[in-house]
Order: sequence, then C-alpha cells, then structure tokens
Amino acid sequence: MKQSKVNILIVDDEQDALDIFSRQLQDSYSIITANSAKLALQKLEEQEFQIVMSDVVMPDMDGISLLEMIKVRFPQTSMIMISGKATIDMVVKAMKLGAEDFIEKPVEDLELLEIIIKRILKTKWQANEIIRLKKIIGKDFDRAKVLGNSIPMQRLLEQIKRIAPTDITVLISGETGVGKELFAELIYRNSKRKENKFVDVNCGSIPETLLESVLFGHKKGAFTDAIRDKIGYFQEADGGTLFLDEITETSLAFQVKLLRVLEKKTIRLVGGDQDIEVDVRIVTATNKNIEEEVRKGNFREDLYYRLNVFNIFIPPLRDRIEDIKILATAFVREFSSKYQKELILSEDVMRILINYDWKGNIRELKNSMEHAVALANHNKIIPEDLPINLLKKFNQDKKNIFNLVDLPFHEAKQNFEKLYFRELLIKYQGKIQKVSQKTGIVSQNLYKKFNRYGLDPNDFRE
Repeated sequence: MKQSKVNILIVDDEQDALDIFSRQLQDSYSIITANSAKLALQKLEEQEFQIVMSDVVMPDMDGISLLEMIKVRFPQTSMIMISGKATIDMVVKAMKLGAEDFIEKPVEDLELLEIIIKRILKTKWQANEIIRLKKIIGKDFDRAKVLGNSIPMQRLLEQIKRIAPTDITVLISGETGVGKELFAELIYRNSKRKENKFVDVNCGSIPETLLESVLFGHKKGAFTDAIRDKIGYFQEADGGTLFLDEITETSLAFQVKLLRVLEKKTIRLVGGDQDIEVDVRIVTATNKNIEEEVRKGNFREDLYYRLNVFNIFIPPLRDRIEDIKILATAFVREFSSKYQKELILSEDVMRILINYDWKGNIRELKNSMEHAVALANHNKIIPEDLPINLLKKFNQDKKNIFNLVDLPFHEAKQNFEKLYFRELLIKYQGKIQKVSQKTGIVSQNLYKKFNRYGLDPNDFRE
C-alpha cells in the first residue's frame, strides 16, 4: 500500500536505474522519476519531496551540483547520492554538503536501500516530532530543573502541560530514581495552585503509628507525646498540592482513612471530634506495580481508582539514552561549581555512561557524577574517577576484548566487530557517513553488519 505522504524523487540519466529503483520502492512510497538534474529541479518546484535519490555523474548538471542547489532551495529534503563512478573526493564532498548517505552502483541488495530510506524517514520524524512537541509545550511552561530532549521526555512534558492547570488527581509511576518528586513539583509549578504550598511526604519513611498524625494532625493529649495541638500536612497544603510518595507502602488500615478524606474532602485530627474541610490537590507516586499490589491484596482497589484518575509513567533512563549526555553534563557543571573545579567528561566516560544499565536511573547518574567530580584531579573526568560499579563495567568491556584470544577465530571476529561498530556509533553519534569514512566501508555494507549485530544507529543519535 502506497504511503502517499512520503514522496521520493529518483534522478538518474539511465532509464534502467530509474526502473529498478522504482519497482523496488513503488509499493511503499509515492515515486516520481527525472532523467536529469534540470527536470528534477522542476519537479521539486511543483511538489514537496521528503527524499531525493540522485546519481552523481550526469550530463549537463551533475549530482553534486544538484545536491548544492537542493540544500539551499529545499533544505528540508534529504538526499541520497548514488554512483558507480564516484571518487573518494566526491563522496567526501557530498557528505560535507549534507547528503544523508552515499550508495555505490550497482546496488546489489535493494532491501538495504529501503533500510536507508526508513532510517532517514525515522530521523526526520523524530526531529519533527520534537519540534511539534516543543511548540505545544511553549514558552509559558515552567520546566526548570527538568532536563532532556528525547521524544519520551517531550511527550511526558506535553502530558503534564495539559493536566497541570486542572485539579485532576495524578498517580506518577516509574522506577526508583526517575525523578517522580521532580515531576510532581512540575505539575504544581504549572498549576493554578502554584501560589500556595507544595508539601511532599515520603509515606515509606514514616512509621505506620505516626503516619495518620503526620498527615491529619492531632489534638493535645491524643497520645503520649502529643503535648500540644498540631496541624498535619493536609492542612499545611490547604489550597495547594500534597504529594504522597511511596503510597503503596501504607497499610490497608491507613488506606481506608485516606479514602475517606478523598471522598469527603475533610480530615479529622487524631483525638479530635470534628471534621475539618481541606482543599488539596493530591498527587501520589509509586515505584511498584500498583495493579499487582491490588491483585495481591496489599492495596485497596477503591483507593487505587481514586488516585489513578490520571497516570503519568516516567520512562527509565535506559529507554531515553539521548538524555544521558545532557543530564551528565549538567550534573558535572553543578558539582564542578560546588567543588570549585572546571571539569568536562572524557569520551571514555561518556561511552561508559551510555552503555550502563542505570538501575537507579537519574538519582544514580547524579550520585555517580558527584563522586567523579569530587575525585577528579585533572581537567577531564576519566574512568578511574567513576564509582566502582561503573569502573567495573569499563574494565569488563576491556576484558571482553582481551578475552577474544580464547575464542575460535570466527566467533572472536564477530564479537570484535560488534564491539568495534558499537564504539564507532557512540563516537560519531549514529552518523553513518562518518562511520563509513572512518572504516572505509560503504554504507550499504555497514547496514548489513548493523542488522547482523542488532545495532540501530538511531539509538546513538543525540
């Protein structure tokens, strides 16, 4: 089925080449052909094309000249250059002028051409999606302290912008260390309640016997240490926002009382005999699977539905690796100021950070960067400055390379190639043309290797 919105213009003075490429792509894309650069420019004036595939060596105007004109007149159009007669200088010039890729004729594996096109379209879509989401979020949205430009992050911010001005009850879920409190504050700062108080409570850190008193307050003499009346966090947050973190750590008995507060919008002090009205927006959070906790009988189902009116899931750091460099750099800057140093991250360290699993997410990354900054005694943070768990990861990677000598040649070669190409993708941030220039391997052969080893260049782009 044709994707009418994706137009591809194929430019070649050889009719056979036009026919071969058209047959391969016409089932998936809307294909237009031109047998000269001059005709191609006319077609570009008539309609929009997402991609132009052009031969390099053509009479009258060559593909390099066409590339230069397209980049000036139609900058949003991506270019793939194709030639069997191109020199190395031509390839380098084309890449410098902004060609997305360079393919050698004859193109023996036409499926690789489709892979290249899909990669270009995916990259364009990601860039356009980020622009779209940033426009939705707008300048009037206060996102201070919340870093990251990945698509998952932009979508998360878009959600928050939509629900923050309302009074809807929000449940934030996500792994430990993803920054649930930070996002609760973000909701508060962009709400109509921002002039009043934001109160955060970690339910897991308060003994069960004190939780009710801490939240609802108590009357003098209600228990042994109650030497005076004391208001609780609900009253303190009146008119504002109350954030209850680790809500799944509360007992079933307390959950009954919390449910009553949510239903009646009143509290009763421990030892008191009157209900007190409170106007509080509730935001809760958990790092557990709350639906599973409900199934196990550890969390009340009726309370779950009360709290989960709108759910915000914060993706783990490993699912948005594009944000790692931004976050790590910001933390190094913060702690360099704290410890009165001037430091940057070395390439080796950045490689470790991108490859690390980050089970503790942003909290673990931040702690690791403070450790590294405090330890560093040079102008760059090097692997030896990192915490031991990250340093072990670095040493294990080196060990994996040295251990190749214990493997049969074919297996060792495969392991080395995977490590080699992964390192190059990290170094060049997923830019195929740069990897091609460095290795001397044409792009279509690189794609074969990436597919073989499960490497997606898009995962390494900023």
